[in-house]
Amino acid sequence: MIPRSIDSVVSQVHQSTEIAVDAATAEALVGIDEVQKSLNRSRASVYRYTNTDPRNLNPPFNPRKLNPEYRSDQKDALLFHPNEVARFAKDVLRIKEVTVEVLNSPSTATQQMLGAILDELRVIRSHLEGMEQPPADLTARRDRQDRPAA
Repeated sequence: MIPRSIDSVVSQVHQSTEIAVDAATAEALVGIDEVQKSLNRSRASVYRYTNTDPRNLNPPFNPRKLNPEYRSDQKDALLFHPNEVARFAKDVLRIKEVTVEVLNSPSTATQQMLGAILDELRVIRSHLEGMEQPPADLTARRDRQDRPAA
C-alpha cells in the first residue's frame, strides 16, 4: 500500500475536514487509518459507519453509510475513494466544510524521462520552425539516391 497523507482540521467556529490524496497513486484510494484521521473519529466508529455485510462482499450503495471500493476477496483491506469520504462527511456526519486536495507526487524516473523527451521535441520543433525553407514534399526526398543507407 502506498502511503498517503490525510489531514484533519477542526476549528472552534465550525468543523472542517480536509482530505489530501497523492495524485500518483493508481486509484488514489485511502484506507481505514486515513479515514479515521480525516474524520477525527475512532477506528471503531469508522467501521460502524462502513457499508459492509458478512454475507455480501460488495453490498449495494447505501447513502447513509461510508461505501468502500470494490473488493475481490474478503481479506482485502477496506479502501475508500476520497470523494466518497468527503460525501459521507458532508451528507451524513454534517461536517460543514469538506475539501478534497490532490497533491503532486515526487518526480519518478518515468516522469523525468518523459520530461526529457518533451524537451527534445521542443528543440526539434524550434529547429523546424527556424528553417528557412520547410520540407515541402517528403516523397521527393525519400527517392534521393545520394544518401547513405541506414
